[in-house]
Parts: sequence; C-alpha cells; structure tokens
Amino acid sequence: MAESPDNKTGLAGVAAAAKQAPGRGLPPVHLWHPAHCGEIDIVIRRDGLWMHEGSPIGRAELVRLFSTVLRKDDDGYVLVTPGEKLSIQVEDLPFRAVSVTRRGEALVFTTDVGDETEAGAEHPIRVETDPETGEPSPSVHVRAGLWARIARPVFYELVEMAGVEDGRLTVRSGGVAFALGPVGAGVE
Repeated sequence: MAESPDNKTGLAGVAAAAKQAPGRGLPPVHLWHPAHCGEIDIVIRRDGLWMHEGSPIGRAELVRLFSTVLRKDDDGYVLVTPGEKLSIQVEDLPFRAVSVTRRGEALVFTTDVGDETEAGAEHPIRVETDPETGEPSPSVHVRAGLWARIARPVFYELVEMAGVEDGRLTVRSGGVAFALGPVGAGVE
C-alpha cells in the first residue's frame, strides 16, 4: 500500500514527526498519546550504535532525528509521533555522554546525538557500582526520563575535576554536589 504524504507510518512517520518544528527544539513528545502500534526493529546497542533490522543506521542525521522522538514510558522505550507509538529495544541507556565542559559553575555534557545537558538538580549525575567488580557505571539525566551513559574518558575527566568531600570524590554543578565514588575505590 502506498503511503500518502499526510499518512506516514513506521520509519517514515517517525521521521516526518521529528521534522515538524525545525529550529524550534525538540518535538513535544510528552503531549503525544497515540495508541501503541507494535514494535519496530530498532535496537540502541550498549555502545550507542543504532541498528535497524540488524544493520547500523549509518546517517548521523537520521539517528539524531529518531532520538528527538524517543520517549521512555512505563512499558519501555518508544518512538512516538502524534499518530503512532512504536516500541524499540535499548540494551543499556539510549545515549552516551561523549564530552564534558565546565561553563562557569556548571558541568555541561554533550551526547552522541548532539544534546547538551547541564548537570544539576533536574539533571543529576549518578554513579552505580557493580557489586562484584566494583566498577563504576556513571550516567547523567538528559531529558524526560532519558539518561546518557558517561563514556569512560569523560568519567576520567570528571575524576580529574573532583575534590574530596567526606571521603568521596565529588564534583559540583548547578549548585549540587555529585559523588563519583569513595576515594581509593577504583575511580582514582
């Protein structure tokens, strides 16, 4: 069945919805509540690579476009448009924080899809630790329940910026202190 320009479904519908407001920021996915239409064979791998039907999505612009209509609902990750809601798989977290810069008193993270997030009360940094290996697993909140895994080199930068408070390596951003881990626990 041919798609009409006004009635796009699947990938075409997602792409069309994401282009709705160019230059105006992110689409208002929190306002869209269509019926769940099923699954689409998109997987965001642990390493941040977006796959469609087993093949990498090679165009960074397309990945960015899809990332703008990504939402986390109670039943998992979905790509959402005004007319469709399609489940996708996410192996770890949907984004990777690939750089951090200090702007005044703020730490600003950039993700692999081009989002910038200023760490603070609304965008916390969290560090979970593997109970068996003791290895830290850091992340930062990006938007609306979507988190970015902080890449290892970026985490090392944070450790270099950290001070010691109450026996813990700590960074501050947006007036909030974020503990990276205890001194001497593998985050030095």
